[in-house]
Amino acid sequence: MSIERYSIIGNKNPREIVLLKSKPCQWGICRFCDYIHDNHHDQSENAVFNKHVINRVTGKYKQLEIINSGSCTELPSETLTDIQAIVNAKNIQKLYFEAHYRYRETLEDFSKQFNVPVVFKTGIETFDDVFRNKVLRKGVYFSSPEEVASYFQSICLMVGIKGQTKEMIRNDIAILKRHFEHGCINIYQNNTTSVIEDPYLVEWFRDEFGYLEADENIEILWHNTDFGVGGELHE
Repeated sequence: MSIERYSIIGNKNPREIVLLKSKPCQWGICRFCDYIHDNHHDQSENAVFNKHVINRVTGKYKQLEIINSGSCTELPSETLTDIQAIVNAKNIQKLYFEAHYRYRETLEDFSKQFNVPVVFKTGIETFDDVFRNKVLRKGVYFSSPEEVASYFQSICLMVGIKGQTKEMIRNDIAILKRHFEHGCINIYQNNTTSVIEDPYLVEWFRDEFGYLEADENIEILWHNTDFGVGGELHE
């Protein structure tokens, strides 16, 4: 199966979504991530590739989410120009981008190149500092959830990793609901990394927090391709 680059999310918060290519993720050492290879050092080549994907956007829901294997700030400048062009052409009313927490101070300026509201998402994975940074190697440090919320309106959490506890997950969900407008909960699945899933914890989460499926502000990805983009790296 090759990577799907375009999809439509038609249930909660309906929007189109595109998966683009950028230069390699500048952090690039998260223990659980094997999407880091979906990139290319040649930004000119990335820009040509991305243009074909962006041109598939129809403006159906007036909202567009852009993701890549790193951060939005690592996309080619030509791609950002093409995104603005499709925003104008298709009357897009809101954009969504993802970025590593290390880029938080640059996001306000980044958003100014677009003439519509921008929602920034970041992968926190868990608010347990030791697990996030010592185990998962996220490289994300902050003093409080309020600090994170001052930069990002939406966060991604991860559930189902060996070593996580029910207490950690309960705390993460409580913080998400208390401090953030939107959230995405990614259910971890085994991949090519050494990080192992905990199926018993996933089943507990399904029983304990399955009701979040009805929450309009929280999306649960039971599989990492549930948004309709992604797949195996066979390109």
